[in-house]
Amino acid sequence: MTNCKILHLLSGAKDARGLTVIIDVFRAFSLECYLYDLGAALVRPVGSIEEARTLHEKIPGSLLIGERSGIKVEGFDFGNSPSQVEAEKEKISGKVIIHTTSAGTQGIVNATGASEILTGSLVNAKAVAEYIRDRSSKFQAENASGKALEVSLVAMGLSAKREAAEDELCAEYIKSLVEENKILPAFEERRQDLKNHDGKRFFDPDLQEHFPEKDYYMCIKQDLFPFVLRIGKDDLGFFSEIIDI
Repeated sequence: MTNCKILHLLSGAKDARGLTVIIDVFRAFSLECYLYDLGAALVRPVGSIEEARTLHEKIPGSLLIGERSGIKVEGFDFGNSPSQVEAEKEKISGKVIIHTTSAGTQGIVNATGASEILTGSLVNAKAVAEYIRDRSSKFQAENASGKALEVSLVAMGLSAKREAAEDELCAEYIKSLVEENKILPAFEERRQDLKNHDGKRFFDPDLQEHFPEKDYYMCIKQDLFPFVLRIGKDDLGFFSEIIDI
């Protein structure tokens, strides 16, 4: 039994309690999955650009990846683009990545009431759901009172200010898998229709420098990675770690 609720935007991250999944499909947490798949040693999500630069100075050889309003931050190694990172994958292997975005990483740093934080995207949604179901079973076994595991699914939206169809769909998909162990009705139709919502920007010829079309297809892939990214914290700040499912 799981008490699974969907929250929205920055306020949702601040209100999140229990096991919390910060969802950003276009593109932060899709990108982080691809970064680990490309051999990144560690990804460190941070809130501000200034914090990212300071951390970069403390970690020799680290790479700066990030955006504001979807545009690569000046002086950073990469923007928030999985296809552009993939094209130069030799630069990623073995590196510590410092990552800051307008929505996803803001959710992490603002989810101060969470007992545990995962990142979420369509590319590893099933793994996230399986992790939650496993944690729920263990929680039930350890609590004779019958109390349900509290789960917060936070759809971060566009710049954490406006709801986005892709994040809402991902949250609903995970919730359906957790509670009913089945795919959300009309999931495939809605997934394919994302190009008619905020996905439109990836098909604008004038925006390909910042929003490559390939990013869209990489981010809407379903259940590509059999792992979750769990957020930890040490003396340098937040980091994500792979948990295989």
